[in-house]
Amino acid sequence: MSKPKNIGFVSLGCPKALVDSEQILTKLRAEGYLISPSYEGADLVVVNTCGFIDAAVEESLDAIGEALTENGKVIVTGCLGAREEVIRKAHPQVLAVTGPHAADEVLQHVHAHLPQPHDPFVSLVPPQGIKLTPQHFAYLKISEGCNHSCTFCIIPSMRGPLLSRPIGDVLQEARNLADAGVRELLVISQDTSAYGVDVKYRTGFASGRPLRTRLRELCEALGELGIWVRLHYVYPYPSVDALLPLMAEGKILPYLDVPFQHASARVLKAMKRPASAENNLERLRAWRAVCPDITVRSTFITGFPGESEAEFEELLAFIAEARLDRVGCFAYSAVDGAAANALPGAVAEEVREERKRRLMELQEDISAELLAAKIGREIEVLVDEVDDDGTIARSAADAPEIDGLVFVNEYFDAEPGDFLRVRVVDADEHDLYAEIVARAA
Repeated sequence: MSKPKNIGFVSLGCPKALVDSEQILTKLRAEGYLISPSYEGADLVVVNTCGFIDAAVEESLDAIGEALTENGKVIVTGCLGAREEVIRKAHPQVLAVTGPHAADEVLQHVHAHLPQPHDPFVSLVPPQGIKLTPQHFAYLKISEGCNHSCTFCIIPSMRGPLLSRPIGDVLQEARNLADAGVRELLVISQDTSAYGVDVKYRTGFASGRPLRTRLRELCEALGELGIWVRLHYVYPYPSVDALLPLMAEGKILPYLDVPFQHASARVLKAMKRPASAENNLERLRAWRAVCPDITVRSTFITGFPGESEAEFEELLAFIAEARLDRVGCFAYSAVDGAAANALPGAVAEEVREERKRRLMELQEDISAELLAAKIGREIEVLVDEVDDDGTIARSAADAPEIDGLVFVNEYFDAEPGDFLRVRVVDADEHDLYAEIVARAA
């Protein structure tokens, strides 16, 4: 029997890129390749890049350079791979370059530079595939690409138009993950609300049952798995209203990640944002009327070209009235190839950053008030880690890595993936502190 070949892997970027990495690793492992935890132990290294903003491009180029220095044999894939000339100019010695969601192309290049004879005794892979997340949660990507042309974004030029996965395939993957012990699914795509638009919501089949390829039907079916289901990258279309009853009934988590980006109608129009004409404050009120416990997180951009001080103040007024649970903010960054770069009225970097600071200071006060209101309440949490101080968990209001945590200090009788019932005893601007009540049923 030949000695298995080892592949090193570096995964950068967003959760959608992480899912691409998992798919590549699953295919590699299925063919008998081993995954090396170090450059030294690898026969070849694959780097999955991000190219969304300049800082991400720099990070990706640095990662490629490090892999070349430490190993010497590197295949590049991912979003920056769509701009091969940028990679080749910085690192002409890379073996091959592919764009995003190109698992089969990556495998072809691996085969060319590191052939691996098939061996039925080692070419095995679990049904849920190879995952880069902890065992108790996983990302579930339901579509590729995007049909929008937001002026600050170049993702559609890298990942192409919307391509929804068949609903039967999505649900089979979800069941495999649940059967493998995953307790939380994080549903992701470039535009989760648009799932099925490209196929006109055609009827598919899941375990012999006909289901329309549409987000509501998908969420209803995912809700039958008995685990947490969390929705990310949801645009505020009217169709999203149909999901709120599912949240109120406990079928999916009462959580929406909605990238509003701004509140000024003129700025949103300049951004070419979808649903830019929607009354988002009214929509938030309607959602909270149906599901009072809903958590809404969002992201915003400060200093977009042409943004006036009055328009920024309009954004601050929106933040103050909307009282969103979780907020991320980015000072505008000119992305190479983005249409917004040609817009008049560039805002000075120090102004962009100062506006970001003011927005986040306002949001910290709001977040502190909202979290303080939870003191004394009993909530269910999902354990992420147990360390020397106790248990670190998350509530239904907290997505991994981007939201807050729930600390249950001096409680050690738990493992990652356990559900616990806790009582909140303290809070700060981001996190909750709790005491154990019981293990959740």
